[in-house]
This record gives sequence, C-alpha cells and structure tokens, in this order.
Amino acid sequence: MSLDIDAINRELGHDPEALVRWALSLDGKAICTTNFRPFEAVILHMITQVQPDIPVIWMDSGYNTEATYRFAEEISQQLDLNLTIYHPRRSRAHRDAVEGEFPTIDDPRHAAFTEEVKLEPFQRALREAAPRVWLTALRAEDTAERAQMQPVSINQDGLIKVAPVLHWTAKDMYQYLQKHDLPNNFDYFDPTKVEDKRECGLHLQH
Repeated sequence: MSLDIDAINRELGHDPEALVRWALSLDGKAICTTNFRPFEAVILHMITQVQPDIPVIWMDSGYNTEATYRFAEEISQQLDLNLTIYHPRRSRAHRDAVEGEFPTIDDPRHAAFTEEVKLEPFQRALREAAPRVWLTALRAEDTAERAQMQPVSINQDGLIKVAPVLHWTAKDMYQYLQKHDLPNNFDYFDPTKVEDKRECGLHLQH
C-alpha cells in the first residue's frame, strides 16, 4: 500500500492524537523510542492510550542522571510500558575504566563514543524489532535540523517515521502533562549531544 505522505502531513500533521491513531492503524509492527527526557511522558501516554502493549525501546547509554532513571521507573510503572532496554556492548564502568570519562564534543573520539553508546544499540534494536512504523517524540523546537522535518516521513530503508508532537511547543506539552496528571523530568543529560540544540546523529541517519 502506497502512502500519500504529503496529504497525511497536511491533514494530520498538527493533530498529534489523530496522527498516533493513524500510525497505529497501519499494517505491520510499530515501535516507539524514548530517552525519558523532559516531556517524554506525553508521547508515551498518547501511544499507550491507543495500543497499550506497543513495544517501547530505550537506548540507555549508562550515562543518564539518577533522576532520569527514577523517572523511567515511575512512568514505566504508571503506564505499564512494554519496555525493552538496549545497552551498549560495554558497560559504562568497563568503558570508563579503559578509556576514561566520556569525550567532549570537540574531542575526535566523540563520534566513536556516540556510535558505541547510542547508534549501535539503536541499529541492534531495529534489527531485532523489525518495525514498519517508528514513533518518536521529536519536536521542531529541539534543533534547527528538526525544524525542517515533517511529522511523517519514510526513510531510506522504508521505515515509516512518525513524530506526532513535532509541531507542539513546550507549553502544549506541559498542558498535556497537566491534563493527564503525568510526571516530568528536567534533570536530563545526554553525553552524545551535551548541548541542548545539538543532534547526536540518530535522527539524521534515520
């Protein structure tokens, strides 16, 4: 079945809940990725209202804050998430013992670090889950690159990538959390990005 992506983006691109319903009505397996950053409870609640057992995938680098790990536990229990966690092939303790603290973004080793702790685990997750549809909480406000994206796209591998809240502002996200009495987490740090407006590469490659 061919999809008229432009028409879908025009008709549903600014209606996150309708876009989720559309995405989860498609034939084939759907997954949602999360990193439990601020406002992640929005997409996780939205998708589980439609498909409670949707596979949720977390690439846990091992470098998250304690608050992020506690938040992950809290929202996973509250929404009864069908969560699978993918770790790097080396633990944080193993990697740090051999190579020291994680490299800064201007360190030539940073690309290899990002590959090890985020990109390779994601590739592994895609191979094992073999989804047709990938839901993500990307927002246009996040980075300049994301501001150029569309809510629905098809990547080079034919994976249908859906970002239901792409056009939502932080205020929209906050109001959804309040409406549904959902927790939030602002004590978040991603060593593959370091800076708030920087891409790690995952969404540029996929």
